[in-house]
Amino acid sequence: MNIPSELKYTKDHEWVKIDGDIATVGITDFAQSELGDIVYVEVETLDETLDKEEVFGTVEAVKTVSDLFLPLTGEIVEFNEALEDEPEKVNTDPYGDGWMIKIKISDPAEVEDLLSDADYKALIGA
Repeated sequence: MNIPSELKYTKDHEWVKIDGDIATVGITDFAQSELGDIVYVEVETLDETLDKEEVFGTVEAVKTVSDLFLPLTGEIVEFNEALEDEPEKVNTDPYGDGWMIKIKISDPAEVEDLLSDADYKALIGA
């Protein structure tokens, strides 16, 4: 299982890459493997400012639909539009081409509440 050490993680199985005041967010390798073949990613919150842990979208797999929770308070400034035509990128490259959104972070202190790679591995028993 791929759990890159340079990323931060949430208990909801999302990864976060911080670059200044912008956070790129996607779901983890563990999450995509648990969901199975992803057929649709929906994000209708572009250009909205949401609080940490609010639902920002959904990911639909063959067997289930799962809510996506915002890991940090902020404005959703970008959606990975490539996922509209190729949602399977979330399965094949969850930490690269399968990223979902970018957030302009409102409260940088919240980053401290995210899990390290070691904490995330412990959470999923890896």
